[in-house]
Amino acid sequence: MSRAILEVEGLNQLVQDGQSSLSILENISFTINQGEAVAIVGASGSGKSTLLGMLAGLDIPSSGAVRFLGEDLTQLNEDRRASLRAEHVGFVFQSFQLLDHLSALENVMLATELTPMQNRENACKEMLQRVGLGDRLNHTPKTLSGGEQQRVALARAFVRKPTIVFADEPTGSLDFATGLRIIDLMFDLQKELGTTLILVTHDDKLAARCSRQLTIAAGALAQEVV
Repeated sequence: MSRAILEVEGLNQLVQDGQSSLSILENISFTINQGEAVAIVGASGSGKSTLLGMLAGLDIPSSGAVRFLGEDLTQLNEDRRASLRAEHVGFVFQSFQLLDHLSALENVMLATELTPMQNRENACKEMLQRVGLGDRLNHTPKTLSGGEQQRVALARAFVRKPTIVFADEPTGSLDFATGLRIIDLMFDLQKELGTTLILVTHDDKLAARCSRQLTIAAGALAQEVV
């Protein structure tokens, strides 16, 4: 039986807007199990990226609980949340978030500095080889195409064999054909490593590849598609 990786209960996020409060997220509850691939979908401004940030412990809600591996992120200090992310979490972003002055290999290795790993450099080289960049190890981001940069980002996210990977519009900056190749690669890695994958996307094809879809509308959980 799969264990629960994330348990979200009664999540609310309010922000002050002048003299009144604006509800960004309202009474969100769901559970995500080990090895699942879950898409968070909805219109722009619905609260998807805000929710993703809270699931990763990057932001804290106004109320409610986010339990990651049994620990309520809302009750932990930033150091403990950062420690959990360093040990268990990988990220993939729309804008790649690579450091321009570092090579592909150095960008991937940077993500492993806080994680005890044997043969760290070899592991990073092997992951770049796995994503098809074995001959581009020493290339900096400005010499790589958008698709190649996102492959570096995938290698960086998966190299530590994380418990969970969060992806925010991972194909949003790519053309259609390149996006499809990145989707295939991301799901191949997820299945090979047994990683839980949670992604925010406007891409219907990407969302359809997930085992579940959570739809956010006006800050509330509208429906779940399995």
